[in-house]
Amino acid sequence: MSKVPYKIYLSEKELPTKWYNIQADMPTPLKPPLNPQTKKPVSPEDLAAIFPKDLILQEVSQEQYIDIPEEVQELYKSFRPSPLCRAYRLEKALGTPARIYYKYEGVTPSGSHKLNTAIPQVYYNKIVGIKRLSTETGAGQWGSALSIATKMFGLACTVYMVKVSYQQKPYRKSLMETFGATVIPSPSQLTEAGKRILAENPDSLGSLGIAISEAVEDAATHADTNYALGSVLNHVILHQTIIGQEAKLQMEKIDEYPDIIIGCCGGGSNFAGITFPFLKDKIKDGKKLRAIAVEPKACPTLTKGQFAYDFGDTAQMTPITMMYTLGHGFVPPGIHAGGLRYHGDSPLVSQLYKDGLIEARAVHQTEIFESAVLFAQTEGILPAPESSHAIKGAIDEALKCKQSGEAKTILFCLSGHGHFDLSAYEAYHNKQLEDFEYSDEMLEEGLKCIPTIE
Repeated sequence: MSKVPYKIYLSEKELPTKWYNIQADMPTPLKPPLNPQTKKPVSPEDLAAIFPKDLILQEVSQEQYIDIPEEVQELYKSFRPSPLCRAYRLEKALGTPARIYYKYEGVTPSGSHKLNTAIPQVYYNKIVGIKRLSTETGAGQWGSALSIATKMFGLACTVYMVKVSYQQKPYRKSLMETFGATVIPSPSQLTEAGKRILAENPDSLGSLGIAISEAVEDAATHADTNYALGSVLNHVILHQTIIGQEAKLQMEKIDEYPDIIIGCCGGGSNFAGITFPFLKDKIKDGKKLRAIAVEPKACPTLTKGQFAYDFGDTAQMTPITMMYTLGHGFVPPGIHAGGLRYHGDSPLVSQLYKDGLIEARAVHQTEIFESAVLFAQTEGILPAPESSHAIKGAIDEALKCKQSGEAKTILFCLSGHGHFDLSAYEAYHNKQLEDFEYSDEMLEEGLKCIPTIE
């Protein structure tokens, strides 16, 4: 067999024209989301105040594949397909017989995978006459993507950015503003939800749960505005399956198939995007495959959370969904992987974890930066802190192969670059990073706010 190229591409003609919907194949159907006021199953009318009809239909669809609109396909072609890369130099540095591949999503205009869902979300809002979108962002990747996508379609964009990330990553704010977005540190004095949080804790670092509350309130109180979410929801996960579908086609070109697939996991969108098209083979055909979600020990939603109905936001405005959660009042420490600081997880990812079809592990932030630096020095790409969780997972599995002598094929999603995270790297090099452990006592306290559902 000839040497596999460093990068494996697809042509435009080979790009997927449909998204894969794992709901059609899951052995255990999702429990319905509940109305936050009535505690009864959510109706389409309940969601119509903040989402367009097409996204609501995708949220509940049981169709296995859903057509990607032609206008979205054309915009995808400006940055897709993303390359599948063989990590030869990393393999050599580790001395492992494992074959390591990574799907690099940092080649998008926003620098991460988030544009894969930002474009269709804005498209579906545009065609029903929405003029502005409000959203939250953790580290800024999602806010950047939505800012770019709204500019593509001529919509306005308001971003509530978690305050600790707003302070840590000022150039993310500059990028969003370059594309016309209004960026507000959250919690803010501009919404009732933000005012309540600040009244209780004027020094709040913010959280994704709080920022979601502010963005949802903004959308619900303005007739021309809808809300857009960058992870967690079923339709967001659906759009991200473009990643895994491309990866399958690319691996077929080199006659490879992964034994292990790894992604970082906060809300679950990039982990689901890379793994779900492969998990279809595991569910339907019994394919031997391990899928590993890697999360921060400071925010261990899957590895320590409870599988329960909970609100998606701090102010209890969003539907109540069945997911792994640390409690919607959870405000995690200010780790640099801001995109992973969410109290819950995708209902789809959560159910698959509950069913034992995927695995999860948690790691400290000093560990992920150690892995990130090794990856940068061998592969020449500076990874985002979030993506570095997947790198850490891949390195750990490759070292297990070194011990056992097994030449397994490992695939991970490098979900974005770290060019806006240099302050985090500086802190790492200066030994200023702290590791945070989410204790059982903290978990017990956090879970006290979970609603009782009869």
